[in-house]
Amino acid sequence: MPLDRFIRSLIAWQRAGGPPVPDRDLTVEQARERYLASSVRPHREDGPPRASVASADHMIDTEDGSSIRCRVYTPETDEGRVITFLHGGGWVMGDVDSHDRACRMLASSLGSVVVSADYRRPPEFPYPTPLRDAVAATRWTAASFPGRVHVVAGDSAGGALSLGVAMDARDTGGPELAALLLVYPPVDPSLRIAAACDHAEGYLLSVEDMAWNYEMYVPDPERRSDPAVDLLNADLRGLPPTVLATAEFDPLRDEGVRLTEKLAASGVTARHVPGPGLTHGYFLMQDMVPAAAACSRLVVDELHAVLKSVSAPRAT
Repeated sequence: MPLDRFIRSLIAWQRAGGPPVPDRDLTVEQARERYLASSVRPHREDGPPRASVASADHMIDTEDGSSIRCRVYTPETDEGRVITFLHGGGWVMGDVDSHDRACRMLASSLGSVVVSADYRRPPEFPYPTPLRDAVAATRWTAASFPGRVHVVAGDSAGGALSLGVAMDARDTGGPELAALLLVYPPVDPSLRIAAACDHAEGYLLSVEDMAWNYEMYVPDPERRSDPAVDLLNADLRGLPPTVLATAEFDPLRDEGVRLTEKLAASGVTARHVPGPGLTHGYFLMQDMVPAAAACSRLVVDELHAVLKSVSAPRAT
């Protein structure tokens, strides 16, 4: 399918003055500011109405005695579900503000409380701190909202963290997870699959961008073979049902397809939602790209279908 015309126009606008400066050529703060500016846009008056979802910030204790912020979203309609959400942004960028609209959409669409975790980011806090913070947030969610069907979800780097959290929960005896939602996650730190992809460059995310992200997240190359980083080669048996979304014009597309196949081969119920005509990052473009909004609804519908067959755990 051709590249979506709205995204094509966005890429042309970004390149009007020449190719965008790569993240690695910016300071970390500049990269974060640019990412936030591209994620948080004024609400269109002619766009779809925003559902009424209350939100409040809380603090979560981490295993090393520090604390992180989380934002808890509560929808008007409650279906007895809770989502621990881990934001994307290459581990380095992104925060609860950049993903505020996405979390509100998940809360209202699924009738679910959403706990969005502001895990500590590299390079100040490299691996495994972001993953440990994600685990702490997931445990906090389970303890704070007992008796609910619990989903761990994330986009991009947050999707990779979500898979790592599910592996930790499996290996350490909990918390019980009903499902995973992984939106275009990076799972091959060698980047060989991404480099061989048809759309490795020129579509909002490049292999070079991902190489910088991994350098920041896991600066020790030897640790990139850890199962929680080299997720495509990890033991995926015993994980909860998974919805995995990819985008056609994304260097990470083929990684996601292979991960879906490996999950299924490992006995995990896995549903793949392709994103024809879309690029990496479409989950944050729902207010400006109609096809991104439509595909995001399909992703949510797939997760809803999984959750309809899941019973709530017994409250403790």
